[in-house]
Amino acid sequence: MDADAIIIGAGACGLMCAAQAGFLGKKVIVLEKGSKAGAKILISGGGRCNFTNLYSSAEQFISNNQHFAKSAFKQWTVEDTIGFFETYGIQGKEKTLGQLFPEDKNAKDVVDVFTSLCEDFGQEILCNAQVNDVVQTAEGFEVLFEQGDKQQVLRAPKVVVATGGLPIPKMGATDFALKLARRFGLNIVETAPALVPLTITGKDEEWYAQLSGNSVFCEVSNEQISFEENILFTHWGLSGPSILQISSFWRPGKTINIDLLPQESITSIIDEERASNGKTLLSTLLNRYYAKKLTDALGKFLPLDKTVASLTKTEIEKVHQTIHHFVVKPAGDKGYDKAEVMRGGIDTDELSSKTLECKKVPGLYFGGECMDVTGWLGGYNFQWAWASGFVIAQQL
Repeated sequence: MDADAIIIGAGACGLMCAAQAGFLGKKVIVLEKGSKAGAKILISGGGRCNFTNLYSSAEQFISNNQHFAKSAFKQWTVEDTIGFFETYGIQGKEKTLGQLFPEDKNAKDVVDVFTSLCEDFGQEILCNAQVNDVVQTAEGFEVLFEQGDKQQVLRAPKVVVATGGLPIPKMGATDFALKLARRFGLNIVETAPALVPLTITGKDEEWYAQLSGNSVFCEVSNEQISFEENILFTHWGLSGPSILQISSFWRPGKTINIDLLPQESITSIIDEERASNGKTLLSTLLNRYYAKKLTDALGKFLPLDKTVASLTKTEIEKVHQTIHHFVVKPAGDKGYDKAEVMRGGIDTDELSSKTLECKKVPGLYFGGECMDVTGWLGGYNFQWAWASGFVIAQQL
């Protein structure tokens, strides 16, 4: 045996697993397809790395088994994540909605914590290592990989697959974990881009395009869930935190509802304005809440040139519906190139929730994004990566 375990993938889950295995005196070898460890960590949060969320729990994750992640989150909590990084000089600072960023450091410092620990523990990270196959043997596993022009084999009793999902293929994302799982007879929950911008096509496309670059605070909802954050109009549709959040719950052919004034009632605002100054134009009133460009665009649906006093009951109802129930039917999404994570993946029924070991293939573990455990936007997916990496390390 070359090591106690071979970890495939030097992302958040794989690096945490290697470091935690080191604390336990276990020798691992990490194989990374890319040229450096932690590539997706380095670009997260615009290079700042939103490394966890204060409110992280299984409730903020999408999975066919909503309870699956609970065991891992009990074994490695948000407090554990915060304490771990504080030990190595990274203090968390809350930005919004529980999102923790390094206070005076960045994503590179986060990666450096893991690479330094791996170096201290003698854990090898082999970059530019393309894994071609994992073969089960009587003693454990053989991992066949290429590095440069050399074909190589490593042997270990246990293998950890932490190769991530399908988003951002230009950074090396592949379906390796899914293909390997299928070959071992595991079920795969249908995959799709998640936390991804939504597109608008057809006759409505021009209306959205004229607002490109404008952002507004909204409540975006469907029959399942709602999120209150900004949306961003783009020349091809909608983006921004609220849209990314709802995209994980949206399905082709379905609509989403946008409340353009979620914390107030436009009808009450009109009534109050009529009482104080009925001559105010509807456009003037709306300009108090929106950029002029958005107000002007709403003129497609509303009588902006009328005074609030002259608005009929039907027109006021139309204003209310437009502002609070703006219905959008996206044509699609921007795909894995622009998605932050993947929805679906290896069926959690195939794995032990306590150990993340494959039930059908003892000694084989899956962690991180390749599984059917998908978090909301805002540090939740990092918390899952750290927790799953920690849990697996305890079994090596």
